[in-house]
Amino acid sequence: MPLLLTMEVTQIVATNINKEAPNVVTETHFKTLVDSGYQAEVVCKTKATKKAAVWYGIWIIRVVNKERTYEKLLVPARKKLGDDDEIAVRTFKTANGLISFLESMGFTQVNIPMLEGGRTLHALPDRPIESSDS
Repeated sequence: MPLLLTMEVTQIVATNINKEAPNVVTETHFKTLVDSGYQAEVVCKTKATKKAAVWYGIWIIRVVNKERTYEKLLVPARKKLGDDDEIAVRTFKTANGLISFLESMGFTQVNIPMLEGGRTLHALPDRPIESSDS
């Protein structure tokens, strides 16, 4: 019986994911938002360090509007089997991985903050920047 109860709780959590985590966005929705004029904000969570020819650190991406009244964190498109019910923010551990992701979303220039707490904004070329007045 306890196993059945656990399964029921898991189903309820999965059903109410938008209510539980309204400040997150999947890669597909992220692409839709930046295509419509929202910006991608890259946030450096740890100071970048260079090992051999590779820069390592931890970066996250948020999608924001011009006034920053709309902010959502990027999360992985799907969870791996065996993950618990926690929602994890998508992190990038190398500058190359971050650049590759942003390029795949249509960004032609990438500016990466290298110090903890650093932030940079990115807008797709030839797109008006979304504001709350739009």
